[in-house]
Amino acid sequence: MTTIADLSNHIGQTVTLTAWLTDQSGKGKLQFLKLRDGTGFVQATVFKADVPEEIFEAAKRLRQEQSLTVTGEVRADERAPGGVELSVRDLSPLADVVGEYPITPKEHGIDFLMDHRHLWLRHRRPWAILRVRDAVQRAVTDFFHAQGFIRFDSPFFTPNAAEDTTELFEIDLFGEDKAYLSQTGQLHAEAGALAFGKVYTFGPTFRAEKSKTRRHLLEFWMIEPEVAPSSHAQNMDLQEAFVSFLVRRVLDECQEELRVLGRDTAKLAGAAEGNYPRVPYTEALDIIRKHIEDGDLPPNVQADVQPVEWGDDLGAPHETILGYHFDRPVMIEKYPAAIKAFYMQPDPQDPRVALCDDMIAPEGYGEIIGGSERIHDYILLRERIEAQGLPLEAFEWYLDLRRYGSVPHAGFGMGLERVIAWLCGIDHIREAIPFPRMLTRMYP
Repeated sequence: MTTIADLSNHIGQTVTLTAWLTDQSGKGKLQFLKLRDGTGFVQATVFKADVPEEIFEAAKRLRQEQSLTVTGEVRADERAPGGVELSVRDLSPLADVVGEYPITPKEHGIDFLMDHRHLWLRHRRPWAILRVRDAVQRAVTDFFHAQGFIRFDSPFFTPNAAEDTTELFEIDLFGEDKAYLSQTGQLHAEAGALAFGKVYTFGPTFRAEKSKTRRHLLEFWMIEPEVAPSSHAQNMDLQEAFVSFLVRRVLDECQEELRVLGRDTAKLAGAAEGNYPRVPYTEALDIIRKHIEDGDLPPNVQADVQPVEWGDDLGAPHETILGYHFDRPVMIEKYPAAIKAFYMQPDPQDPRVALCDDMIAPEGYGEIIGGSERIHDYILLRERIEAQGLPLEAFEWYLDLRRYGSVPHAGFGMGLERVIAWLCGIDHIREAIPFPRMLTRMYP
């Protein structure tokens, strides 16, 4: 038994594979069967003269998504996906299809496809996207372990917020107390870094944002490394090395998947090379303002977009402008401390700004990484927690990390689905995860 992905290694040979029928056409003495087996897609041809009558009739009776075993000769065909076709000599249906398969070879709206996500996963586009996702996930672990990191699992339940309490899903603990679904693994990863030096967390996180944009999910996966000791500059070096490694891995391993998606891989070349620009927040505001004044705006940014005033955060249109200004990811650094999280280290040269950065992906995909050097001074961190109005008792364990052997340290968080959407060139983040959880979608 072989697989579709392996057929090119068996040209001229007779092989047997188990597959599903995705589409069927033909007339007269010839039937075309489009097959999939999870590893790829192939066209099989059934000539009436090559098979017994009962086999030809069985091929004609096959229904979409019916499973079957097929035996045939592998033939080279440069026009075919994968460069091969299969000339059928025998086939045997494995199970009947009950009713009409709902996703037919025609145009379907996105809501219909998402309602049938459990079946849509079988089709070419999600097949390609989720194989890219798998390649990225494997590359994440390969990169960090090669750099001397250990994987460090953080809890999903947390008694407090790391950033904005309005973005937390609250959980009733048996009517006696409250907990929250974690919005980040960072705080616990800091404990790991001070124990092991280099750690990374990798798992689902949750944000209770009532957002319907193409960049947001209620549940998504985050990669969050922490390093102690480390600095803001070293943290940005790590981000660049990490992202460029992921891009190179996808370009090396996923050419067929990117071809299925119609992705222009030339647009990923700069990201694979590295040398990402590092632009201070103040300079980024000037770049945005000039694009607006010149009317030089990306197609998906409205003409009435306004410049950003110093002290305000960047919105999605502003990130899009910056993303189109550069041919590779850009790191915007040293945002105003007042608009950033309580744990970010102020810049000793200018305490108005924090030693932090956001990495903006090109082509309008927005922020894919947020990182910073963390406050390592006990007194300053305590003051920031109190200034934010956060419950001090919930952060006593976090303050312990500064009481006992504190050291300058840094880390970042990368949203996996945003990176997948950018690498695949897809419009909406909902396609970058097997079963998206959104404000308007919990089924299936």
